[in-house]
Amino acid sequence: MKLKLPAPPIPEQLKPAPRRPGERKPSASDTLKEGGTSAVAWVDERTSLSGGARWMMFRKVPKGTNWFYTLGSATMFAFLNQAMTGVFLAMYYDPSPTNAYESTRFITNEAFLGEFVRGMHKWGSTVMVILIFLHMGRTFFFGAYKYPRELNWVVGAILLILTMVMSFTGYLLPFDQRSYWATIVGVNINGTGPLVGPYLSDFLRAGPDFGATTLSRFYAIHMLLIPGLIAALIGAHLYLVAKLGTTAPPWLKAESDPELRKESK
Repeated sequence: MKLKLPAPPIPEQLKPAPRRPGERKPSASDTLKEGGTSAVAWVDERTSLSGGARWMMFRKVPKGTNWFYTLGSATMFAFLNQAMTGVFLAMYYDPSPTNAYESTRFITNEAFLGEFVRGMHKWGSTVMVILIFLHMGRTFFFGAYKYPRELNWVVGAILLILTMVMSFTGYLLPFDQRSYWATIVGVNINGTGPLVGPYLSDFLRAGPDFGATTLSRFYAIHMLLIPGLIAALIGAHLYLVAKLGTTAPPWLKAESDPELRKESK
């Protein structure tokens, strides 16, 4: 005959608090909400992430903030869309000269929701390029590149260049006639640059001519190198935005303190 040992006692801090007189019995949703709150509190007690989250999310914004200020967030979400859809496309894509086109055809015509995901990735790249130009235009015309935000402007300019490089490297990946010859033209144009141009072309081609490793080189740059750099710079960009704040629209004038006006008279 097996002896069944009693269950260990529950610690006092883990026992649910007793109900107050007249208090209704908690529902399943209340229990779930209390459990979620306890889990978040447990994580925050050990990581102290709530302070950083409050510093990032709860801050003052200048008077006159409007929808133009959401272009940066829209660009970031466009990048997240590219990253998510790119992961799903990479599950079926084969970056080899013999199978690249066939794998792209399989994604479009046979994979479940493949045409939808590829369409989101294809047109999402265009949307991201448009949004980042609009965002930088807004920053320029609102004068948000001036002191003390010069470094953030430089980071944004680098993000613009990386976005264009990601678009250029991704154009070859379907490996059809149009993308092949368009990429050759683009690489040859890069080769005409002073000093580093020829070296840059050799780097992109993975050699002096287009070969079997060129497609793999473009795929590695497009899938690994550029997204990692963009993600890191977006983090730095958001940190500087939270630290330095945003600028008010140029058509709004700062209101002077009445006391200062009296003293100036």
